[in-house]
Amino acid sequence: MITVVEALKRLVTLVEPGPEEIVPLHLAAGRVLARPVEAARDQPPFAASAMDGYAVQTAGLAPGARYRVIGEAAAGHRFSGMVGAGEAVRIFTGAPLPQGAQHVVIQEDVKRDADGMIVVTEVDPKTHIRPSGSDFKRGEVIAAPRRLSPADVALLASMNHPLVPVRRKPVVAVISTGDELVMPGQNPRDDQIIASNCFGLKALLEESGAAVRILPIARDTIPALQMVFELALTADLIVTIGGASVGDHDLVAKAGKSLGMQQSFYKVAMRPGKPLMAGRIKDTPMIGLPGNPVSSMVCGHVFLTPVIRHMLGLPAEQTRHTLAPLVCAIARNGPREHYMRASFSNGQLTPFDRQDSALLSVLAQANALLVRPPHAPALGAGAEVPYILL
Repeated sequence: MITVVEALKRLVTLVEPGPEEIVPLHLAAGRVLARPVEAARDQPPFAASAMDGYAVQTAGLAPGARYRVIGEAAAGHRFSGMVGAGEAVRIFTGAPLPQGAQHVVIQEDVKRDADGMIVVTEVDPKTHIRPSGSDFKRGEVIAAPRRLSPADVALLASMNHPLVPVRRKPVVAVISTGDELVMPGQNPRDDQIIASNCFGLKALLEESGAAVRILPIARDTIPALQMVFELALTADLIVTIGGASVGDHDLVAKAGKSLGMQQSFYKVAMRPGKPLMAGRIKDTPMIGLPGNPVSSMVCGHVFLTPVIRHMLGLPAEQTRHTLAPLVCAIARNGPREHYMRASFSNGQLTPFDRQDSALLSVLAQANALLVRPPHAPALGAGAEVPYILL
């Protein structure tokens, strides 16, 4: 068995970042920027008013000063003349500052009359002007790689980029294995169960940025597994669920080897998730997850999410562990790193009493995985322990 850290290192060597593709701006949110993008213009492209008011010269500006209003400027409608001494232009937020003006007196600080306006309060030292390029200037860069947030998309739009270079989503083929499985909506026999892992993993992988294909359930025969593997070889990554152990009906490794699989490792010192395998079938990387529902989902969080990040050109660091105090005591841990389902609330962690790797109902209630290192000692309430938020 290898450690979780070593397993992740080996998994990352099996995959590589995918190619760049160009997508329309409106489809760029959540995608990973493939290369730096430069601003194509200054923003704002002109000195602009930050308030509704009157654009005037600074000289002579004081309470009681009277101005003749000579025109108006609004967003998208520049005043084309020059502002001279004793003159003002009615201006609105976002409008270009007229030539000759250096200050915007906000409308609350003036009084209008038939001849113009008069300043009636102490002058605000702020000019209420947004200088040209005060947000960003032409040539300034959005660095890559980065997962594009809604704010990033707005910034790209403001930089005048209708098309965005992003990393292509890795295509992941997910294969459930086992004679005991039927798909949701079908009528299982009394010795069968509903396939659930593939749907949970699909959601997790898509949340991480992958495009997922759920392939037909592979029955427990070498020919059936070979057929589904052949269907999956066009994907960027194959993920199998179940059949990764050493029982008489666990045939994933045998089927893979019959197609030339080069195995990278088998078994990881963790619980749940020990019977994890990985390798390459022809040129396609493959990760074989255990079949127990919680085991496969925990392995998804611990391994698949960082692998997809690497395929998107992002750092493939291990899922970050933070610390929180225990609500109750926990026993000594065994020789494998243990990912315990837990509830994180009010800054504290409460592990669930039932940690069986088949209990999806417990995983659905959990919002954290409490991480216990190998041979960790028993701990009392209040002790700080590492955890991963789900």
